[in-house]
Amino acid sequence: MTSTREGWRRARLETVLDLSLALAGPRREGEVVEELVQRAVGLLDASAGVAMSLRPPLEPSMVVGVGWPEDRGLAARLLASPRLRPVREGEVLLVPGAAVGLPFGEILIAPCLWRDELMGVVAVADKEARGGQAHYDEEDATFLRSLALLAAPAIASGRELDEAHRRRLALEEENRVLRAEVEGETGLVGESSGLRGVVELVRRIAPTDVTVLVRGESGTGKEKIARLIHALSTRHAKPFVALNCAAVPETLLEAELFGIERGVATGVSARVGKIELATGGTLFLDEVGDLTPSLQAKLLRVVQEREVEPVGARQGIHVDVRLLTATNRNLEEMIEAGEFRTDLYYRLRVVELTLPPLRERREDIALLAYHFLRLHGRKLGREALTIGRGALEVLLRHDFPGNVRELENVLEAAIALSAGARIEADDVRAALGAARSEPAFRPGRLNDVMRAHVLATLKRCAGNRTAAAQELGVDRSTLYRMLVRWNASVDAKRIEPRRGLK
Repeated sequence: MTSTREGWRRARLETVLDLSLALAGPRREGEVVEELVQRAVGLLDASAGVAMSLRPPLEPSMVVGVGWPEDRGLAARLLASPRLRPVREGEVLLVPGAAVGLPFGEILIAPCLWRDELMGVVAVADKEARGGQAHYDEEDATFLRSLALLAAPAIASGRELDEAHRRRLALEEENRVLRAEVEGETGLVGESSGLRGVVELVRRIAPTDVTVLVRGESGTGKEKIARLIHALSTRHAKPFVALNCAAVPETLLEAELFGIERGVATGVSARVGKIELATGGTLFLDEVGDLTPSLQAKLLRVVQEREVEPVGARQGIHVDVRLLTATNRNLEEMIEAGEFRTDLYYRLRVVELTLPPLRERREDIALLAYHFLRLHGRKLGREALTIGRGALEVLLRHDFPGNVRELENVLEAAIALSAGARIEADDVRAALGAARSEPAFRPGRLNDVMRAHVLATLKRCAGNRTAAAQELGVDRSTLYRMLVRWNASVDAKRIEPRRGLK
């Protein structure tokens, strides 16, 4: 019996040494909590156990259980019990399970103290022995205290590591937003009654934390409205995180949105999801109608429980996020077809904002044109460029099915195509007509628009490259290189794309 007991003591000392070595390096908060409960349950022959890290005031942050009821409320109830005041003050305590409302015979609880701060607690229940149930003794209490005290500084450093990682990601997102603001990309430009009505609603709802669904055709500026809501909210100093659900492959979207734990698959490292990254701030999900049913269910849990569960995680993570969503799809028809959850729809559509298409606010076209002229003029080194009356008239007659985004692309192309000090009607027509005359190319791409304009100029000049180069404002060798790059014939008498090439 003595040799058996000595073996237990040796094993426990080795465990303390192993744990101290394991926690010496950088570990994430959840990893430390899991390591703590596994060691405690295994070396104390417990039938169940739980470890949790805490944030003031006694709010469970990470909770990991072994054989413990999967009810986060039980962990909170364990902490709230008046019988546990000695633990909160730094003592190890043995209590009957019934005394704290838990289905165990007895529970041994130890605090994780670091610099007089309670970083967490670890508890083991119902010690098992070959002859049946045994009882915890002073050696067990001392061992559990040792494990808890080793884990406490590791929890603190793991928390700092997690916070540093989140801050770095948030700063990267903030820098991207600030760069966009400096370039003027996040401003809402227009004086039409339709836009003014939307902005007025934004000003009224922004200071609240109400969930907002922004609707409108593609290119109307739904993300800009979301950024305005964030900027006018009480969360403006915290991150604004945007994710286009339609732009991420379905196989990657879950990890991108909810995060993923390390080791879920070979070579997979841990990643913080967009929802957790936006904690304290605003999360904007564009094209929310493209979420699969399983992701809709997970998002519903986030909205209802304020808890996100990363891929491969055993527990949820509490998040404090304001959710804004947008779509250009008819969610009501999707609900009828069984493609979108009704409960999620009503959770997201607490307040609905609808952006009018550009064709319904034509009075804003000129203002937007001047705005994009300044914006892209700076980018392309054409700050002094102006826009002629004829060019504006061409813009005003166009319906812009791509809305504000299409107008911006057209202005960028017209700036690049303009050979003089002013954008003329022909420059705008070339920018607008390229998409119609070149269906094999993606509409609106600058290279495609330039190609169409150059070939049209060559055709007007009857294939004379010297005359065309002079009209385009480039030298003859530059024009030749353009034609070679675009796979166009360099025969002066016949200017067209080579046969068989797009």
